[in-house]
Amino acid sequence: MKSPLLKPVPRSIPSFVAIAGHPVHAMLVSFPLAFLLGGLASDLAYWWTADPFWARASLWIIGAGLAMGSLASVAGTLDFLLVKEIRRHVTSWSHFIAAIMLLSLAAANWSMRLADPGGSILPWGLFLSAVSALSLSTVGWFGGKLVFYHNVGSENDEDE
Repeated sequence: MKSPLLKPVPRSIPSFVAIAGHPVHAMLVSFPLAFLLGGLASDLAYWWTADPFWARASLWIIGAGLAMGSLASVAGTLDFLLVKEIRRHVTSWSHFIAAIMLLSLAAANWSMRLADPGGSILPWGLFLSAVSALSLSTVGWFGGKLVFYHNVGSENDEDE
């Protein structure tokens, strides 16, 4: 009798944009995640201390998050467009759309700060950083579901 706890592992869907079998998108996504969360942390530090250092730090950190997010999105979009099996999952469409929304939030947050980093943090910069952090959790959840549930971007030994 088969255990109801054991689910069959779905066929893996390898990434098109990969280096030695390792998906580039997965290599890059941790950078915007860390940078955009760091942007929220530096905004909070500015709110608590009013030190202009934190305003400049937020500008650079959010800019780095936007830049690395854009690079990760290029790799992810290429996989999305070039691997038909990926587009068959509703989760991949949700991840794709949520990631575009997150990059739009990051771009708005960064561009708003360019003229006056300190004057832009309260209240709207902090608000956009907090909404971006919440969006990160949604984007990450969908991405994790693609990898761990649908086996996207992985290669099973059985498939070779």
